[in-house]
Amino acid sequence: MATRHLYLARHGAADAFGDLTDVGRRQASLLGERLAGLPVDTVWHSPLPRAAASAHVIGEHLPGVPVTAAAELVDHVPYVPAAPDLPRAWAGFFDGYDDAERAPGERLAAELVDRFAKPTETETHEVLVTHAFQVAWLLRHALDAPPARWLGLNSGNTALTVLEYREGLPPTVVLFNDMGHLPQDLRWTGFPPSQRP
Repeated sequence: MATRHLYLARHGAADAFGDLTDVGRRQASLLGERLAGLPVDTVWHSPLPRAAASAHVIGEHLPGVPVTAAAELVDHVPYVPAAPDLPRAWAGFFDGYDDAERAPGERLAAELVDRFAKPTETETHEVLVTHAFQVAWLLRHALDAPPARWLGLNSGNTALTVLEYREGLPPTVVLFNDMGHLPQDLRWTGFPPSQRP
């Protein structure tokens, strides 16, 4: 039975302008070293500079593997719960969101799932370098959790999440937010200090 292996990673640490920092480059390089032993077919990345740069650094460790942009991986808010379903702690984050802003995010989220969150006819190993919200959305989908459950599923920079898809079976969550390839000083970037262990 063919398995589609998705290796999801948030981009490396970036500066306030969205450019990869030296720390982010080192994180991406270490993730590339970790993935080098796998039969990776493609490295897909968000078109945003921090994800594209991370993907190219990862690709340096995967000779001959194409590194290609995928519009579905762009950073966006995938789903905004209706007011009665919105946890009070998140209310301020979504202040000002209206239906005109919700619709494009939900459309992109559906396109992301439709493109990547399903089995393929042949065995594939794909790396997706994207953003925290997209990792959370794909994980939520794999778990068949309610749409609002993407909230609070945070990923560190270059943390690895692995999902597997097989025909006729529910998706398998192999790893979530694994930072084993990073030394202690490079872990937990992308999280507020209050959320770091």
